[in-house]
Amino acid sequence: MSDYSNDTAYHRPVMLAQCLAALDLQPDGRYVDVTFGGGGHSARILEKLTTGHLFSFDQDADAEAEAHKLECPQFTFVKANFRDLTAELQQIGAVPVDGLLADLGVSSHQFDTPERGFSTRFDGPLDMRMDPDGPLTAADILNDYKEADLHRIFGMYGEVTNARTLAHTVVAARRGRTLATIAELKEAIRPCTPRGKENKYLAQVFQALRIEVNQEMQALQEMLLQTAEVLRPGGRLVVMSYHSLEDRLVKNFIAKGKFFGAVEKDFFGNENKPFEAVNRKPEEATADEVASNSRARSAKLRVAVRN
Repeated sequence: MSDYSNDTAYHRPVMLAQCLAALDLQPDGRYVDVTFGGGGHSARILEKLTTGHLFSFDQDADAEAEAHKLECPQFTFVKANFRDLTAELQQIGAVPVDGLLADLGVSSHQFDTPERGFSTRFDGPLDMRMDPDGPLTAADILNDYKEADLHRIFGMYGEVTNARTLAHTVVAARRGRTLATIAELKEAIRPCTPRGKENKYLAQVFQALRIEVNQEMQALQEMLLQTAEVLRPGGRLVVMSYHSLEDRLVKNFIAKGKFFGAVEKDFFGNENKPFEAVNRKPEEATADEVASNSRARSAKLRVAVRN
């Protein structure tokens, strides 16, 4: 597996050494990478296995093509959304597993492919689907959603400060025409884009649209709940998130076994929660890594052990 060296060409994995250490890899262990992406993490996990096995999930056909480079008896690629984690693993007899890695967010390759519509740097279609066969695009949201729904997703998922004004501006811009490209969206929302902060503002708007297109928050919650089913006692849960919404869900789930409210207790007052946190505070990338890979700047790594 050592000849697989596309870290920089396709997707440079963030906090690679920390992720591998957190998984506590055993040569004969069974592991899941639920976010294959460019395969950077998966390739390094495979290097550590002898009689063990790695199952990697991704819903993107480009990722599936990358996975062919890792073909070996210890590796199985599963073309599916990680929200189907338990069903897919049970179907191939892969439960329980010793460790699970989730590197959330968008791969560098997706950001760098203009026709996918993820990046503010290029013009391209307003797409943003992680699964290119998915039913909903960013254009659908911008052209079809009611103003109140646009206000909600811009505020909740993008944490845009003028979300109400932005939603009103989009609705006004789409009257009599369709917003189809990134350039058309940028031009349409120029009046409410803060001068001098254009890049940050557009990143927030794109984040909100991408999360809604891919149902990222719902899928993450569904996947996390299933980790308690597929990990053996003592198994490791390793999750890397890139914005506060994701990190909050992960933090709450590890701490309480649920996303909202207080942890549940049994008759004797013992906490009912499937995981114990390994690191109370999330691990962050070093200054050197951030300098060489800007995606690492916002990354937060949380690790837990299955009770």
